[in-house]
Amino acid sequence: MNIAVVLFPRLTALDAVGPYETLQRLPDTTVTFVGHQRGEVRTENGYLGLTIDKTFDEVVAPDVVIVPGGIGVLDLLEDKVLLDWLRSVHATSRFTTSVCTGSLLLAAAGLLPGLEATTHWAFMDKLTELGAVPTSTRVVEHLEQRTIIAAGVSSGIDMALRLAELLTDQVTAQAMQLMVEYDPQPPFDAGSVVKAGPLVTARARELFQEKD
Repeated sequence: MNIAVVLFPRLTALDAVGPYETLQRLPDTTVTFVGHQRGEVRTENGYLGLTIDKTFDEVVAPDVVIVPGGIGVLDLLEDKVLLDWLRSVHATSRFTTSVCTGSLLLAAAGLLPGLEATTHWAFMDKLTELGAVPTSTRVVEHLEQRTIIAAGVSSGIDMALRLAELLTDQVTAQAMQLMVEYDPQPPFDAGSVVKAGPLVTARARELFQEKD
């Protein structure tokens, strides 16, 4: 089984690396990082480089597609090469998935018409503009359409574990959870807009602007 993870400039690292670290442990599985051209791309803050190993033209029929998010997504919403590739590979993939604002690219490619979808909380309105129906659900499944959409950043690990269950079985997925010791016990309960409240949300927006 071949899993293709899309890379592009100014992506959010954990959106790609979280699912990668989980799913690379599946039996008989390879993970390929794909993009417009081979070579390094830098994450949204420029501090971390990730390497594209194959171009879109070289990966024509992956079993699973993972599209991460990041501020760089906004530069790709009309990118014909990427959107055409997503439409093409989705026709034969077992599952096409996204993390965070990666769902905006699935919607822009026409893969989420009228369907519930999630994304990072700061970009929900964009989903509406692109024809999807926003929801705050952490992981959204459309199994008939073979799409799974995760909310912001860390939810990609949740999505990857569910995907692992669908591709194998529950025991294997749970074993993978144990292997990465995914047992979140954060010191704060501020992981959603509802829980965080207006003061924390306002501070988060300030920090976004400082890093943009």
